[in-house]
Amino acid sequence: MGYIDLRSDTVTKPTDEMREAMARAEVGDDVYLEDPTVNRLQEVAAHRVGKEAALFVPSGTMGNVMCIKLHTQPGQEVITEERSHVFNAEMAAMASICGTLARPVRGEDGIVDWPTVADAIRPNTSLFAQTGLITLENTHNHAGGTVMPLRRLKDICDRAHERGIPVHMDGARIFNAGIALKRDVRDLVAPVDSVMFCLSKGLAAPIGSMIAGSREFIDRALAVRRMFGGAMRQAGVIAAAGLVALEKMTARLEDDHVNARLLAHGLAQIPGVRIDPERVQTNIVVFDIQDTGMSPDDLSAKLKERGVLANGINPREMRMVTHKDVSRKDCETSLEITAEVFVRCQMTAAGKSEGD
Repeated sequence: MGYIDLRSDTVTKPTDEMREAMARAEVGDDVYLEDPTVNRLQEVAAHRVGKEAALFVPSGTMGNVMCIKLHTQPGQEVITEERSHVFNAEMAAMASICGTLARPVRGEDGIVDWPTVADAIRPNTSLFAQTGLITLENTHNHAGGTVMPLRRLKDICDRAHERGIPVHMDGARIFNAGIALKRDVRDLVAPVDSVMFCLSKGLAAPIGSMIAGSREFIDRALAVRRMFGGAMRQAGVIAAAGLVALEKMTARLEDDHVNARLLAHGLAQIPGVRIDPERVQTNIVVFDIQDTGMSPDDLSAKLKERGVLANGINPREMRMVTHKDVSRKDCETSLEITAEVFVRCQMTAAGKSEGD
């Protein structure tokens, strides 16, 4: 059975062009900095985000944790939005690996502002763990792919830097943010000290992420990558797909945003489903099904029986993510199936009620 897979944009398959590039990639030993394809990818990535240097890493989680470790000292706190990926989906690595403590704050739709961040900065006394880093997420995954406005981003970074606090951006989907804001990604990354972005989500490469920052920061990152077990040898084979991702796949992300809005408007018509379609900014659709009488686990199972894959993210909310391997027709079919599942659930519940 072929599935319409809306679980995540991580499920994207590499394009034919990527596979061809991987097959003919020129390679060397990247630990000796001698893989020409990796070196080229790092140069292109740094240029695309306007930073001095970039480093190829196996995953976005590794990239985020590396940056946290590079910016902080053990015993410090990291201010982060309470639904952020670094806090919720990275196995407490900032604590177990970096020796830092998360200080979560609440942002509206996942987007924090300076007053909220400032309130979380610890006083400079020996009573408290000191603030070592602020992390921002753009787009914000668990908040539904929301985008941080550039003015707010600059405000947070400028004021943090005045206090000597660095800022790291989890930009796993930063190119989606650029499309949504109609801004060059360089503008969105310029205020932060470091950024991680993924090649393996909407950009469809099979593996890999990048971290970028100053030349001095990336020079130090080489040792940390090796410490984490992320030093790769003839990595040009996978870096070649990353080059295609950066050069060919960023412009098409708008298609995913259009399909996500289609899903959101369709879901809003289903009785009991709560979602504001106007708040869907990128390719992630989060909707509340608490009033439908179904749990996310139940809905996921029933959708799978009918050929649609989607995940719950908490006891009341589901998430659907659009990507290059999901067409407009797939989205329309998914809506039809989802509506049918809810109708059958309501009919079953009504029948049981009459039987009682």
